[in-house]
Amino acid sequence: MKLTIKNIIADFHSSPIEIVFTRELALPINSGKVISLIGPRRSGKSFYFLHLMRELVRSGVPQKRILYLNFEDERLNLKAADLDVVLQAYLELYPDTKWKDCYFFFDEIQNIEHWEKFARRCYDTITKNIYLTGSNSNLLSQEIATAMRGRTLTYEILPLSFLEFLHFKKVDSKKQGTAALAKMRKLFREYLMEGGYPEVTLLADSLKIQALQEYFDVMTYRDLVERYEFTNLTVIKYFLKRIASTTGSYLSLNKIYNELRSLNYKLDKNFLYELNEAAKAVYLSLPISKFDFSELKRTNSDKKTYFIDNGLLNAITFKYSQDFGKMLENMVYLEFRRQKKNVFYFKDVKECDFVLYQEDKKPLLVQVCFDLADPDTYHREIASLVYCCKKINSNVGVVISMASQETKVVDGIKIKFIDAMEFCLRSVSI
Repeated sequence: MKLTIKNIIADFHSSPIEIVFTRELALPINSGKVISLIGPRRSGKSFYFLHLMRELVRSGVPQKRILYLNFEDERLNLKAADLDVVLQAYLELYPDTKWKDCYFFFDEIQNIEHWEKFARRCYDTITKNIYLTGSNSNLLSQEIATAMRGRTLTYEILPLSFLEFLHFKKVDSKKQGTAALAKMRKLFREYLMEGGYPEVTLLADSLKIQALQEYFDVMTYRDLVERYEFTNLTVIKYFLKRIASTTGSYLSLNKIYNELRSLNYKLDKNFLYELNEAAKAVYLSLPISKFDFSELKRTNSDKKTYFIDNGLLNAITFKYSQDFGKMLENMVYLEFRRQKKNVFYFKDVKECDFVLYQEDKKPLLVQVCFDLADPDTYHREIASLVYCCKKINSNVGVVISMASQETKVVDGIKIKFIDAMEFCLRSVSI
């Protein structure tokens, strides 16, 4: 095993670090903290690590002072007790290395049980320059927070934003003119339906659906079946596709349980609760709570569920292939999450898609509607927004749709109409 690890380390050091595309995320260097990067599988965590390592090399750090291992590598069949062999192998390759000047990058480290004790030992006795990634938000964040006790900073990376998507397509998002805007509009429709997984963005159209379906299968097998030791694969796939089909709506575990029972599947209802928590941890389910000024009521409220990527959503369910409204709503939620907004939904007699809330500011209600051209749709959406604004004593509401309009005042409430593409280009702020 030590020889294998030496070969992997040596191979990395003998190859130049090539990066074609960069991301918006900015992680600190030399912060004195353990930096953990979490996000769904295939969202670009490993390539972001390569970007950071290239920046280190450009700043004058010798590549041999960077220890990089990806624990998804099938050659690394390690257990926690074997992790010390990694240090031994590295030290034997470079016996004169000063540990404190080294940078450790450990990719998908949650694959090793009890990895956090090793990370803590490295931090306490070897180097403060430690970077970790994982595809399980609960396991990585909770375990390292417990082990490191305030010595960590955690960041999240999601599939590409629209700005990053344009960058991958080699399109200048700041370019003006009729032709440039028309091209971006076309790409925005593509992004709306195909999502932003980095690799998929660069694939031929004929391969995209197959690649996304394979992503789904890997997330199912590696992240749920293997990690959590779930055994009922048919139920797992049914449940995950039901999460996808519920995007933008309420997820009722009781309803799914009854559906499965009616199909003659025998299962304990607690299994669905465990599966739901696991789906959240691996980024297949993104729930938001109902807005209330009481934090306790928000926590205990029914949850609306969103999905990690529109392309993946379309690849595993045909329900949304023509439901542009739900696709736009899901995309807006993901953009809010990238912008680190505190997001809820509002429901009373009428409903509003999103509430953005900060303790020191008035809540802002946001309604998402793909097309406002139909008068009935327009009046229904505006009436709901005005009602909900009044219920929480807010005098401003926002509508995000595929075309902007002038701001209007309706029944004493100022309604701002924002173009969805401009919102995703971040040329308008909310």
